[in-house]
Amino acid sequence: MSGADETRDGVALTNLDQPLFDGSGVRKRDLVDYLDAVADRLVPHLRGRPLSVVRVRPGQPPFMQKNLPRYTPDWVRRVPIWAEASRREIAYALCDDRRTLLWFANQRAVEFHPTLATADDLSRPTHLVLDLDPPEGGGFGAGVRAALLVRQALADAGLAGAVKTSGAKGVHVFVPVEGSDAEELAAATRALAARAERLDPKLATTAFIREDRGGKVFVDPTRTGGATVVSVYSPRLRPDVPVSFPVPWPELESVTPADFTIRTVPALVAQRDLWADLLPAPQRLPADLIEEGRAIPIPRVQAMHEGRRRARARRTPT
Repeated sequence: MSGADETRDGVALTNLDQPLFDGSGVRKRDLVDYLDAVADRLVPHLRGRPLSVVRVRPGQPPFMQKNLPRYTPDWVRRVPIWAEASRREIAYALCDDRRTLLWFANQRAVEFHPTLATADDLSRPTHLVLDLDPPEGGGFGAGVRAALLVRQALADAGLAGAVKTSGAKGVHVFVPVEGSDAEELAAATRALAARAERLDPKLATTAFIREDRGGKVFVDPTRTGGATVVSVYSPRLRPDVPVSFPVPWPELESVTPADFTIRTVPALVAQRDLWADLLPAPQRLPADLIEEGRAIPIPRVQAMHEGRRRARARRTPT
């Protein structure tokens, strides 16, 4: 074993002194050390949830891995899920312990994207999520202002949520829920996004088609069903390797994504799990919110029909 290799918790860690990826400014060892340092904080938010990861290999573009490779150790827990799109069964990992997290670290898994439901009941997501995506050229501040609209929309509905940076320029608002199935949660998500948009239509939009957003922050209502969202405390595949990090609402306007990286976060969470502290207790979704959302078209379906309509219009001579 070379000086760049070692073993932790029975997991062989290799090539630790290699650059993590071009422009990262860190080595693979830095990723391993970070994930090891925050394992007690990160794993509870991954445990029991089918996991997709974004990996990066030397000299290759990053890729999203859902299906576990054949060489995965037997001790990595997994759950088979039928993928309708590819018409096959996919073996998703369950990252339930430090050992599994270290194995993923050695595989150069930089980003961790768990499902919003647990493997025990994939039909009932445990969180409603609104993803605030600033426009091209727009900054984090725009996403923050949109998140505050979402907070107001939640309050108006008698709900409360917690907020975290996405680790990029976006913001994620999480609402723990109970008693709703995936269809009800998806409807409520659409309704809340529409309410946030109405609060300030010059800032926020729910337009699913990018060219229709007009330079506004996209309040994404599609993080539902089988969707994944990057986990709190997950690194992101960007220079200096920022981390998706929880922020108290009163502090949201005074932070930047660059404040939270794999170098700074371990000290910030050494004493406690900030995300667990900030998340409210699970809440029941109001019936009127669900009904309002059911009247709003499903964005992906609407966008598909609109795309076909526009294609026909382009082909039709005027």
